[in-house]
Amino acid sequence: MPNWSRWLFAPFHVLALATGAKSFRDNPVLGSAALNRRGLHLRRKRLAARLAERRRRRLAAGLSAEERRDFERDGYLAIPDFLPPAQFERMRAELLDRAAPAREFVDGYSLTRLLPLDALTLRQLPETARALASPRYRALHHYVGSFRMAPHLFLQTVFSGVRAAPPDVQSHFHSDTFHPTVKSWLTLTDVPGDAAAFTYVPGSHRPTRRHLAWERRVSIAAAGHADRLTGEGSLRIEEAMLPRLGYSPPRKLAVRANTLVIADTSGFHRRGISQGAACRISIWAYARGTPFQPWAGLGLGRGPRIAVRIFWAVQDALGLAGGWRWVGARRPDAPPAPLQ
Repeated sequence: MPNWSRWLFAPFHVLALATGAKSFRDNPVLGSAALNRRGLHLRRKRLAARLAERRRRRLAAGLSAEERRDFERDGYLAIPDFLPPAQFERMRAELLDRAAPAREFVDGYSLTRLLPLDALTLRQLPETARALASPRYRALHHYVGSFRMAPHLFLQTVFSGVRAAPPDVQSHFHSDTFHPTVKSWLTLTDVPGDAAAFTYVPGSHRPTRRHLAWERRVSIAAAGHADRLTGEGSLRIEEAMLPRLGYSPPRKLAVRANTLVIADTSGFHRRGISQGAACRISIWAYARGTPFQPWAGLGLGRGPRIAVRIFWAVQDALGLAGGWRWVGARRPDAPPAPLQ
């Protein structure tokens, strides 16, 4: 961006400080080395964390005391047998027996397939719609995400080892953003330990003093960082650095089908490294609220949304899809076409 346009858009860059904007590279205020040396990034991070704690206290009734304690300690929950067995089997059959328009992305040795579970799709999937509308499913997402808001929902398949290449970009330890946020996976298949299982650094959703010192150093130089995603605000970290920040070893969550894994992805996590070819299928959900909003929301818009479908259409029209493409009707477990 030329210098004159940065000045032209300066008021908008300043206003973005009060939002979830995170890109050091695209916003010269957020990416200012001088301001981040004086603590701009850390002040936003600390304020967002305090407000999220306040909102979670208002949403705590939806979880048991044990779940709240475990989440507070680890930053994630892994809940086996999440749905009653008969209901789970009906939902799984409904999802796996159906081909639907799918969107795919290839990165490194992985191919990710997404089928949106939005208002249009769920009309045809009554068992799935019933499961995802349950008060318990909603309450967990509200609490971990710290907002009463409906998550975006997808049927996600991750194929690992589809070609000879390094692991994909999601296989590097990272935080999604500077403020508490939620992602979850309700597994439709077993995820063994040698597959691309979700891996989390316990307790990293609550940064240590050493973590904050590290993040301050990264923020000062992030606008020009060699790693594109770090520059965009999703900070990457080497595994060897984690114990130096005071964290225990990462946990790779090998789980059985019908497990709900839900996490605050402002903590360090990654897609686990797969040992050979593997496939995992799950209902993937995410939600991200406005970090500096003091209230948890009124619970409006609880139903499934079509915003992602509209967003994808705009991306495709503008040529900004970044490698994602519609591939026609696919079953979730259909093997991908051979790749070079």
